[in-house]
Amino acid sequence: MFKGSCLCGNVEFEVSGALKGATSCHCSQCRKNSGHQWASATVEDSTFELTRSDGLKWYHASDFAKRGFCGTCGSFLFWKHLEENEISVSMAAFDTPTGLKMTRHIFVADKGDYYDITDDVAQFD
Repeated sequence: MFKGSCLCGNVEFEVSGALKGATSCHCSQCRKNSGHQWASATVEDSTFELTRSDGLKWYHASDFAKRGFCGTCGSFLFWKHLEENEISVSMAAFDTPTGLKMTRHIFVADKGDYYDITDDVAQFD
């Protein structure tokens, strides 16, 4: 069982299943939404449960996905494709250790010019 929350605690969640990968997204939307690159793990919808959602807000940044954040403290928590049965959860929101290591960097062609990717993890444009 993995548990997590936003900074203020108005959004809390539990994951009862496996966490898939740890992906770092460098797209301009994730950078603007998070303040830098955004790291997440993907979980099946059936293993994900919101245990507190008082502050949860959804923002539709595109016509195919939405981004979940806390409307109180502003924590960027979730990314959800509207036609898939899984959700990406911010690695920083987990309260418990995940045991995951970064598996890939995505949208690296869109990354900010103020940093370099210096690890040996796979990169995808």
